[in-house]
Amino acid sequence: MTTTFETKHWPEEIRYVSEDKRLEVGFDNGVRFSYPAELLRVESPSAEVQGHSASEKKIVAGRRHVGIMEIEPVGNYAIRIKFDDLHDTGLFSWQYLYQLGENQDEIWQAYLDGLEAQGLSREPARRS
Repeated sequence: MTTTFETKHWPEEIRYVSEDKRLEVGFDNGVRFSYPAELLRVESPSAEVQGHSASEKKIVAGRRHVGIMEIEPVGNYAIRIKFDDLHDTGLFSWQYLYQLGENQDEIWQAYLDGLEAQGLSREPARRS
């Protein structure tokens, strides 16, 4: 199997708005996306979240208030995001970010439906 990183659109600006917990990315074709940190966390391209096949994808609950601590460039094709729940293993390629932005509404609804189907919540678990 050959993996290609066909980047069609390159980011020109990447900005984290901490008060809103949103990552804003402007691409070279003029398209801008605004991603909630929660969406990026629960859709992390890491094996921990995505598994090694579509059937292994996990629903990550309790991340409603997650934020981003650090954004690190990886070569010229991706960023690594360190979330404040200490998850940092996903590499967000430009292509992945663009696709996530284009399909954000459908992806978000599928996530909410998955939470509901499994009886899970976006809210963090309460500690006793």
